[in-house]
Amino acid sequence: MKEISSLIQNTSLTKTQKIIANFVLSSLSDASFMTSTEIALALGVSESSVVRFSRALGFDGFIEFQKSLRQEYQNTVLSISSSVTVPAQRVSKSARLESSAESIRRHYKNVTQNLEAALERNSAARFSEAARILSSSKRKYIAASRGNTCLANYALLYLKHMLPHVENTASTSITPFDHMCSMTKDDCLLIFSFPRYSALDKITLELALESEAKIILITDSEDAQLAPHASVVLTAPINSNLFFNSFVGAQFVLEALLDVVSRNAKGVEKRLKKIDRYLEQIGTY
Repeated sequence: MKEISSLIQNTSLTKTQKIIANFVLSSLSDASFMTSTEIALALGVSESSVVRFSRALGFDGFIEFQKSLRQEYQNTVLSISSSVTVPAQRVSKSARLESSAESIRRHYKNVTQNLEAALERNSAARFSEAARILSSSKRKYIAASRGNTCLANYALLYLKHMLPHVENTASTSITPFDHMCSMTKDDCLLIFSFPRYSALDKITLELALESEAKIILITDSEDAQLAPHASVVLTAPINSNLFFNSFVGAQFVLEALLDVVSRNAKGVEKRLKKIDRYLEQIGTY
């Protein structure tokens, strides 16, 4: 079942039904546990109006509507959103919520929702434009910090198989600025930025802007701090009921981008065969 807010937005409602809808959306925690009679009394409408409202949204009756409403409320309460960025706070909150078995199921649901949102948010045109920039740029720099480096390393491995001159700026010995000091307008930056946002990512992006290079940003929201400065923005939510972010949605976005790149890249098969020939010598099969 779709989210209640989505159903309300896409349903033509009467004046009375709009009053009920506003109450449900603004007082979800209360409405979830009120009977149809209690809602009617609270709003000064008839109980039949509440039932008709439920049916207008596509439910068989109020009981089915209430069940869906409670589930949505539970999801809201138990999901630790990306707005809670401090790990210690997330540990404290998650510890109070549920048992291990419930947590696993909740995590699966969060991951599924993140994947669905990632698919809906990013058009094929955005992926195509990002792939075009990567393929046409002379040098491709990849930037990320802290936990986001898992995405950067994955991108590095597979872009190296498809395109020449791909470089990861994450290093313990030198800074991204050392890597990118020769960057020009013919190059591009693929940068991963998720909460907790890093000042290092911001400064790295500023260097790319100064160089007039194209910027592909993979982040959690169109409203993210770096988004206004990017040539292409691809987004994926990282909501999680755990103390750390869930990167499953971001991984999907990255894999989709790599797939688009691979369809237009030249010499991929030749590179892979060469790599495999040497991997066999070190026992990687």
